[in-house]
Amino acid sequence: MLLCGTYCEAMDQLPPNHHGDNNAKFGGPIGYLCALTMTIGRRGDGKLVTKLANVTANDHVLDIGCGPGTAVRIAASTGATVTGVDPAQPMLQMARLLTKIRPPTGTTEWIHAGCEDIPAPDDTYSVCWSLASVHHWPNLDAGLTEVRRVLRPGGRFIALEKQSPPGADGLASHGWAPDQADRFAAILHDFGFELGQVENHHHGRRKVVTVSSVLT
Repeated sequence: MLLCGTYCEAMDQLPPNHHGDNNAKFGGPIGYLCALTMTIGRRGDGKLVTKLANVTANDHVLDIGCGPGTAVRIAASTGATVTGVDPAQPMLQMARLLTKIRPPTGTTEWIHAGCEDIPAPDDTYSVCWSLASVHHWPNLDAGLTEVRRVLRPGGRFIALEKQSPPGADGLASHGWAPDQADRFAAILHDFGFELGQVENHHHGRRKVVTVSSVLT
C-alpha cells in the first residue's frame, strides 16, 4: 500500500491532502459562516459530478465532506438515494435546514462522520464523491481505504478540487495544482481503482479539476 505522506515528502512535493490539519475552523460559529458561504456558487460543482457519474434513480450516492449539501440535493433530484457525511455539525445543520426548505425528489440522509470512519456496510454505494474536500482529509490512506470498502465493485469515485496554481499560498492554495491532481490519480490505482482520469473544467468563473475512477 502506498503511503502518500512518505512518498510526497520523499519527492519534496505537497500531498493531495495538504490542508489536512486545517479542519478546526469548520466548527463553532465560524463553521456556520463557512457553511453559508459554501451555499453560494457551488451548484456548478454538484451538477458537474452528477453528470460525470451519470447518476440515476437507481444509484446510492455518498458525498464525503458534503458541507451544506448542495451536491447531495442536486444528485437526489434525479430520484437517487444520497448520503451526505461531514465531520462538522454546523455544515450538517445547514444541510438539513436547506433540504427541509426545498426537498428533492430522491431520499437524502445526513451523517456526522469523517472520511476515515464511514458508518456504512461494505459495498453500500454505487457512486462516491468528495468535492473540494480531499485537500482537507486528515489521513489520505485511511480515507481511500474507507472509500474502497463502502463502494461497490464497478462503482465510480470522483474527487473535485478548485484549480490552484503551483506554489500558491493562502486561500488560493485550497485546491490542487496540476501535479497534485496527477498524483492523486496515480494513488487511486494503489487502492484498487483503475488509473484515475484527470479533467479540467470551467463553469462560470470557477475552474475545477476532477479525478475520476472506477473500483475494480
